[in-house]
Amino acid sequence: MGAYILRRLLLVVPTLFGIMVINFALTQFVPGGPIEQVLARLEGSGDVFQTIAGGGDAGAAPEAPGGTDERYIGSRGLPPEFIADLERQFGFDKPPLERFLNMMWNYVRFDFGDSYFRSISVVDLVLEKMPVSITLGLWSTLIAYLVSIPLGIAKAVRDGSPFDTWTSAAIIVGYAIPGFLFAILLLVVFAGGSYLQWFPLRGLTSDNWDELSLMGKVADYFWHITLPVVASTISAFATLTLLTKNSFLDEVKKQYVTTARAKGLSEGRVLYGHVFRNAMLIVIAGFPAVFVSVFFGGSLIIETIFSLDGLGRLGFEAAVARDYPVIFGTLFFFGLLGLIMGILSDLMYVWIDPRIDFDRRG
Repeated sequence: MGAYILRRLLLVVPTLFGIMVINFALTQFVPGGPIEQVLARLEGSGDVFQTIAGGGDAGAAPEAPGGTDERYIGSRGLPPEFIADLERQFGFDKPPLERFLNMMWNYVRFDFGDSYFRSISVVDLVLEKMPVSITLGLWSTLIAYLVSIPLGIAKAVRDGSPFDTWTSAAIIVGYAIPGFLFAILLLVVFAGGSYLQWFPLRGLTSDNWDELSLMGKVADYFWHITLPVVASTISAFATLTLLTKNSFLDEVKKQYVTTARAKGLSEGRVLYGHVFRNAMLIVIAGFPAVFVSVFFGGSLIIETIFSLDGLGRLGFEAAVARDYPVIFGTLFFFGLLGLIMGILSDLMYVWIDPRIDFDRRG
């Protein structure tokens, strides 16, 4: 097992490097970089794409001599010295290869730099948005597992019964409803829309959070996260529930289950003493990967609907503003963590079922 883990750890380096190379190369061809964003704001256009496409205002001053600003259509009327100073500040006075190598050297030392437009380090910015993403990711994953596993087992035991039929129909309907539409429905019904006012409309905490007692803060926290977590969890039930059910059905048909029943073991002992461990292998072992996908994916729409400032909105705003330190810094960190979580998933396979030997498989 040690040799397998070592091989996987060694593969992390070229995999992560490849991710960064591809994304860095793609950004070189995307119009409207950070400098164009600054120039568009200074020119008052408010939209860099409009500035690029429209060529600026018709009454703008002619281009400054020297040709420095010919690369930036939105820079008409600005002195070339100012453009050159912007390039030095953003590091665009260096060739792309040098910029990429410098960036990777900083990232290896976990120096992610500062945001171009927020006057804050990337690490501090991510830590500021982390509570929202942890809340949505952790609770959504836990609730999905706590509900889906028992429900999947119950469906497997009652396979073909009316209970199995109507629960399958309900799960499929929930899976088919888009998350944003379900979130809006929750707001309209339960958050002061046209019907009930049981839950707050926005935010993660109340305005008087600091004045609340410890139990008051806990209650206020769960009061605020109920609707966002439900909205982000609803679509996860279908996959986990049906995966659990099918895993149990496959195991129940095997010979060792027949043997256990022939020995006189109770049905509960057969299901939870023998079948559960084997059936849950693929479900439980995938927990790290599922959590990472929910946590780092960051539901932009859910965060926007419930006015939550998390990693989903951070990533979207950074992409729109071409805030490269935020984009590449978070990409590097989350990519590294995702690859490590993949290794942890394999370790969980071995922990749940020691019969698995990745070294022998390799």
